[in-house]
Amino acid sequence: MKNDDTVARGLAQAESTKTIEVGRGVLADSGRILADTLLAGERPALLVADERTWAAAGAAVEERLRRAGARLAEPMVFPGSPTLYASYDNCEEIRERLRETGALGVAVGSGTVNDLVKLASGELRQPYAVVATAASMDGYTGFGAPMTRGGLKITMPCPAPLAVIFDLDVAAAAPRPMAASGYGDLSAKIPAGADWMYADALGVEAIHPLAWELVQGGVREALAQPGELAAGVPEAYEGLCSGLVMSGLAMQVARGTRPASGAEHYFSHLWELDHLGAELDPPLSHGFKVAIGTLAMTSFHERFLARDLAGLDVDAAVGRWPSWEEIERDIRGTMSGPLIDKGINETREKYVDADALRVRIDRLVESWPRLRSRLRDQLMPAERLQRMLGEAGAPTRPEDIGLSVDDVRQAFPRAMYYRSRYTVLDVARELGWFEEITEEVFAPGGVWT
Repeated sequence: MKNDDTVARGLAQAESTKTIEVGRGVLADSGRILADTLLAGERPALLVADERTWAAAGAAVEERLRRAGARLAEPMVFPGSPTLYASYDNCEEIRERLRETGALGVAVGSGTVNDLVKLASGELRQPYAVVATAASMDGYTGFGAPMTRGGLKITMPCPAPLAVIFDLDVAAAAPRPMAASGYGDLSAKIPAGADWMYADALGVEAIHPLAWELVQGGVREALAQPGELAAGVPEAYEGLCSGLVMSGLAMQVARGTRPASGAEHYFSHLWELDHLGAELDPPLSHGFKVAIGTLAMTSFHERFLARDLAGLDVDAAVGRWPSWEEIERDIRGTMSGPLIDKGINETREKYVDADALRVRIDRLVESWPRLRSRLRDQLMPAERLQRMLGEAGAPTRPEDIGLSVDDVRQAFPRAMYYRSRYTVLDVARELGWFEEITEEVFAPGGVWT
């Protein structure tokens, strides 16, 4: 848990979120909190939930709002089964109910309910609040909402909630896989932080000090009790719930997703585009896919750090650097369908010519002793992280999410091309090490071999 001063500074700089309440028993105070923040202008509240989240917290929030004297529209409670889907038609239904009633939305639920109300409210240019019911992901305080529209899953822009209420007792009572999913999502902040350190050291993207502290300041503490989380011990949820909420807040502060994600998330995005686990009920969670991406990238980071740059032949690295035309051909052979154009556009943004590459490599070599030490402090051993994920109930092997080891291996070059964000994958590619290190990840003695 971050100190109060850090949280206060984060809220002061956040684009949307101004109130965060995380703790045991805070649900009992939800009526007053919402009345003092979201509903201060005396507009009615529209509670949106599904049958499960209504039972977990929705009915209690409704009662607390009545006691606080708030006006209430008839709540929207979606069926609990099949699992509510983040589809744009559901968002439209919520948006129209908000418009008809003149109400402000209060999402009572986890990722899907929050995203639906977030986007519906954003399209009406009005604030909303969320009462979280599970520590399943870091999107509560994040801007944007992943949504399926026209057969494609895209992240649609919209503001984060004005207020967040997260009762630890409610989170601890949620189905265990939900906390395991959140644990997988939070574990990603370890290699994501290392990716940002490379980008910062090489002058690509400077670290935002406050955003960094919001995420990294308490992430190890938040990950420290996987067994207690799996057992449903409420006190163990404080770090996890706070860490997930602070991650979203950091994204608001930094005006981007860099504080919360690196290359490990691109594995998940690619598998989501392949509809991995979409046929399940509930669908395979984002956090479960991220867990495998996190292990893949942590292993890659480890093997990169095992190499010594002192004897690097810079002339040779620059000499074998491919032209943009060669890179584009490789993207066309690696990606497929709409991802080809995306890969070309994203990679073009971070591509540098040979002269700029020489400057970058020289800078890396010069800074390597200190940077290497800092990276080792930032990262966890992959085997240790694998054990912790397993104790939390998260996937630890590709087979756990319906993939083969080779599926993960093939995702590495696609992940490198997927986004313009600069990561250790790009550093390795620029040094001519990418293919070698990727193969080392899957060599005997690795986390999956």
